[in-house]
Amino acid sequence: MTSPDASTGTPVRPGTGRPTGPGPTRAGEGRTHRPAGRRERWGARALAANVMTYVLLLGGAVVTLAPFLLSVLTSLRSARQFATGGPLALPDPVTFANYAELFGGRYDFIPPLVITVQVVLVVLVGQLVFSVLAAYAFARVRFPGRDGLFWVYLATLMVPQVVTLIPLYTMLSTAGLRDTFWGIVLPFVFGSPYAIFLLREYFRGIPEDILSAAKIDGAGTLRTIWYVVVPMSRPILATLAIITVVSHWNNFLWPLIITSSTKWQVLTVATASLQSQYSGNWTLVTAATTVAMAPLLVVYLVFQRHVVRSISLTGLR
Repeated sequence: MTSPDASTGTPVRPGTGRPTGPGPTRAGEGRTHRPAGRRERWGARALAANVMTYVLLLGGAVVTLAPFLLSVLTSLRSARQFATGGPLALPDPVTFANYAELFGGRYDFIPPLVITVQVVLVVLVGQLVFSVLAAYAFARVRFPGRDGLFWVYLATLMVPQVVTLIPLYTMLSTAGLRDTFWGIVLPFVFGSPYAIFLLREYFRGIPEDILSAAKIDGAGTLRTIWYVVVPMSRPILATLAIITVVSHWNNFLWPLIITSSTKWQVLTVATASLQSQYSGNWTLVTAATTVAMAPLLVVYLVFQRHVVRSISLTGLR
C-alpha cells in the first residue's frame, strides 16, 4: 500500500519515502525526434538561405568592382575603338596610347601627380602632429574650460564643409594665398575635429599609472607624448593616417575652388579638366582615373590589416 506525502500529496512507497511512479528518465529520453521529412525540409531551407546570401554578396561584389574594371578596360582602348565598339567591348588590340598621351603627349600629368603627393604628405604630417598635441591636451592636461572648449570645437563637425568654403576662400584670398600650394593645404594642416575626437578617446584609455611613471622619471609633456603615448597609440595613428591619405588624395572641391591655373592642379582637378564642353575624351579620363586609383589600391594591399582595423575602430564605411 502507498501513503500520500504530507508536503506534496503524492503517494510514497512505505518504508522508502520515495514517490511511486516512473523513476527519473535517462539523458536523451523524452526528446522529440523530428521526422525525416521535416529534417529534409529544414536542410533545404538552410541551403536555400545560404545560396541566397552568396548570390547577394556576389551581386554586391559585381556592382562594386564593375566600374573599376570598366575604367581599366576602357583606358586600354583607343578613342576609335571606344567610338565604334561600344562602351562594354573588350580592347582589341590592347593599347597604352592613353597613358603615353597622359604622361608624354598633350597632357602632362606628372606635375598634378607630384603636387597631389606633396599635398597629401604635408596634410598627413600636419594632421598627425597637431591632432596628437591637441588630443593629449584635451585628454590629459587640466586647464579651466577644457571640456567646454572641446565640445564647442567638436560641434563644428555638425557644420557641413560646403558652408565654410566661401569664408575660407575669402580669408585665403585676402591673405594672398589663392592659387598657391599653401592655399590648398592650410585649411587642413592643423588637424580636424574628427581626428582630435578620435585620438582623445584613445588617449583617455591609457592608464594614468604609466603617465605618472614617466613624470617621475623626469619626462616632460612632450617627451611623455613622444616616448610613451605615441608608441602605445600606433593602431589609432595608423587608422588616422589611412583616413587622411584617402580623403585628401580624393579631395576635389577645395582644390578646384582655390586654384585657378594649371600650375597647382591636383590629380582630381586635372582629371576633370580632361573633359570639355564638346569633347568627352572618355578613354583619357578613364586612364587618368586608373592612375589616380592605383596608389590607393597599393595602400590598401600593403596596409590591409590596418584598413580593416580602422573600420572596426571608427565604424567608417
